Amino acid sequence: MAAGGQDPGGRRWTERLLGGTARESAPRPARAPADAAPRAVRLAALLVGLEAAATLVVAGVVLWLTLTGDPDSVGRALAEVVYVLLGAGALAACAGGLRRVAGWARGPVVVLQVLLGALGYVTAFEADRPLLGLPVLACVAGVCWFLATPEARLAYSDR
Repeated sequence: MAAGGQDPGGRRWTERLLGGTARESAPRPARAPADAAPRAVRLAALLVGLEAAATLVVAGVVLWLTLTGDPDSVGRALAEVVYVLLGAGALAACAGGLRRVAGWARGPVVVLQVLLGALGYVTAFEADRPLLGLPVLACVAGVCWFLATPEARLAYSDR
């Protein structure tokens, strides 16, 4: 060991034994502004936001019917309201993520579109309520279309 407690490499013996201080990390890359989202991704985010608002309205209607009606089980009806509110919250969060072209947002949006598509199909064709189900199916088709465009795929491959 060299005099003064240092080795020829310039490190002190305590640094060799315990480890030195951390080096300064590389600076974070600049974040792209929200306007950097392509038009197709912004339109998909708009449609997902519309779905979130419509889902919030559905939760309000179910809550109103629960409070003013005579449900078989109040607990189950209120749980349904909570589930619908959770879905609305998830859609709203995903709409914000799409607007920022966040990588985490695209997968949940696609999964929610599959679920909403099944719900819209059952409502339109099996429950004979096409005025309710067909707009849901149109919105789902629009979101899937916009996310499948080349500019949307490129925006997510660049991230």
